[in-house]
Amino acid sequence: MKKIVILTLAAVLVAGTAMSQTIEPFSKGDKVAFVGNSITEAGYYETYIWLYYMTHFPDRRVEIRNVGIGGDVSGQIHDRLESDALALDPDAVVITFGMNDTGYFEYNGDNPGEFADERVEKSYQDFQKIVGQLKAAPKLRKIIMSSSPYDETMENENNHFSGKSKAMERIVAFQKEEAAKQDWDFVDLYYPMQAINLKGQKEDPAFTITGPDRIHPGNGGHLVMAHLFLKAQGLEAPVAEINLDHKSSSVIKEENATISNLKVDGEGLSFDYLARSLPYPVDTVSKMWGNEQKQSLALEVVPFMETFNREIFQVRNLSADQNYEVLIDGESIGKWKGAAFAKGINLAEIKTTPQYKQAWTVMNLANTIRNIDNKIREYHWVQYNVFKDLDMLFEDDQHAVEAARKISKENGFARSKMETYEAMRFEEIRKTYEEQLETVADVIYKVNRPIKRKVEIRPVQNN
Repeated sequence: MKKIVILTLAAVLVAGTAMSQTIEPFSKGDKVAFVGNSITEAGYYETYIWLYYMTHFPDRRVEIRNVGIGGDVSGQIHDRLESDALALDPDAVVITFGMNDTGYFEYNGDNPGEFADERVEKSYQDFQKIVGQLKAAPKLRKIIMSSSPYDETMENENNHFSGKSKAMERIVAFQKEEAAKQDWDFVDLYYPMQAINLKGQKEDPAFTITGPDRIHPGNGGHLVMAHLFLKAQGLEAPVAEINLDHKSSSVIKEENATISNLKVDGEGLSFDYLARSLPYPVDTVSKMWGNEQKQSLALEVVPFMETFNREIFQVRNLSADQNYEVLIDGESIGKWKGAAFAKGINLAEIKTTPQYKQAWTVMNLANTIRNIDNKIREYHWVQYNVFKDLDMLFEDDQHAVEAARKISKENGFARSKMETYEAMRFEEIRKTYEEQLETVADVIYKVNRPIKRKVEIRPVQNN
């Protein structure tokens, strides 16, 4: 057995221990390429990370690009890293792999242990080639991110491959070891998400933050991934937090916000409110074929609202049992008792506020970017999954089209991408898509600017 297999077995215990992660946040102007397999290609967790930057740091424009290709292992990432990810000229690159590297149905065959050893060794050797490529780009910031877990423990008859998760843990171990050796950033998704699965399965054996296929996280799982990445970046901060005293007509606290024109009128008060961030909009629909999981599921398993989405309005010395109505820009957004104001109300939970509606527009525009980028990924999928083996990479002439059409008759994945490819094989069309990305981002960084709001808190008759 090769040396790396033995080493990583011992390192699994180190990788599994709970350790705090802290990496530098992205800076204004950064372009970040997330490189991975189908979980990355789906484009959700990257969009959710970028949406946080869009809403929380409206003046810190960054660009996040999806460089995932479904089915990829570390060797395939090595093969396309320079011509795909690095060709974007990013300031930072996030590399993640492991799900496909460890195989699937082979665990139900003969000698699964030997198979796992071979796959882990192969993944390690190809990762070393990636390391060489990254070391050759000294100005590039490198972030190694573990895969989300294969959920081996959920109660489900589908895709059960006993031993796969242990093989994945060995890959997580050597990823972490190499990142430490090279003094690169490392973000662990595997163990925190595995812990969420195991905790949920104590009450419901069928629970999973991954998905019914045990492999691909659903909408909620992708928000958990974003949560873990943002937490690793140390970005826990309120949208805004204000604390007013009705009795003394004073501002006690204004974190990430500015209060002006505070006026007390009998039992009520009014003021101008300018936050420096927008609330983070959380969607409540499922988006993935075959996985009904909603993004809001994440809120049940990670403290996303408490950590990243607090827009706290606190007012002291209102009558505890009196009901008060809150109006923002003349629109009623809810009623609470004075006692609730004394504790603090999280307006980020209220989807009818003008600022939440503004953030919802930003979210829809971010999804538009995801949809455009996914078309670009379909073009690259055809390049690396069809043309590379034909030694026709980026030829894109009529001969290439005919070859791809022939293969797509037998390959459903290729067939599903042919319509996109046949248009995007033209450089002018690809440039148009890149321009669309830039145009939508330009719009986002105009509409994401917080607006000064007029707030009124006034007593209403108790029911």
